[in-house]
Amino acid sequence: MAGTSLLVLLDDIAAILDDVSLMTKMAAKKTAGVLGDDLALNAEQVSGVKADRELPVVWAVAKGSFRNKLILVPAALGISAVADWLILPLLMLGGLYLCYEGFEKITHKLLHSPEEEAAQHEELLTQLADPALDPLDFEKDKISGAIRTDFILSAEIIVITLGVVADSTFGTQVTVVSGIAVAMTVGVYGLVAGIVKLDDAGLYLIAKQGASVWRRVQRWWGARLLAFAPWLMKALAVIGTAAMFMVGGGILVHGLVPVETLVHHAAEWTRSLPGIGSLLSAITPTLLGALFGVFAGSVVLLLVSTGVRLKARWHD
Repeated sequence: MAGTSLLVLLDDIAAILDDVSLMTKMAAKKTAGVLGDDLALNAEQVSGVKADRELPVVWAVAKGSFRNKLILVPAALGISAVADWLILPLLMLGGLYLCYEGFEKITHKLLHSPEEEAAQHEELLTQLADPALDPLDFEKDKISGAIRTDFILSAEIIVITLGVVADSTFGTQVTVVSGIAVAMTVGVYGLVAGIVKLDDAGLYLIAKQGASVWRRVQRWWGARLLAFAPWLMKALAVIGTAAMFMVGGGILVHGLVPVETLVHHAAEWTRSLPGIGSLLSAITPTLLGALFGVFAGSVVLLLVSTGVRLKARWHD
């Protein structure tokens, strides 16, 4: 009897672990868009910091991110336990914010020419070269700004994760939400540390002296790393923005039953097309969700811009 009870207990534990594993994978997939944006933004935040201070700044922001999670995770779990009806509205707000932020990035890029961006970059370099500038104050501003940004993005990640496990037991919710919070923080800031040191690694390899084949290979790789670092930053920004529309739009579509029904019918219609029907049916929900995210982001940006202008006129 005792052996049977032990086997039943082990079976229950295995079932719980399988459930946690499945939910964690689903949550990681759902939060991919925020993760890409978080990675790109935090890598940008340390730009302008001296090379020997990049890793200490990343570590300071990472510690701030863990503090953010210590506030957000219990708050989210408390909401789930006391007022679980709030999860869907919070999830929808998070999706709207993702779409708004993504559309705001696109409009900023379209409304500012490369010349204007180059001028802003040159102005930043001039400020950094000013002997009156206190490097420690500059670092503190960078760190505090990055931690504030992380708080918003961490809240989105946790709310999305909570939405995935909303119907699970409280123990599963605690395990998945806490696991995602820790994994995302370690993953993001580990990658940020690697990204900001890519150019230093390239310079280190380029500086290798000697005419041997190995030295020439090292210098070649150093040059490739230097060329790859800025391209990687741009690629992360583009991928992160696209993922924000896919994730945010998908959340909104799922929360709006009429829109979700239309998307489902569209996917079913594409399935009937000869040849590529199955492929189109698989990607149609994602594409339509992203398009709906673009639409939602444009509406929110319009409302926010109108509100800002009205507020400015009111104060004038």
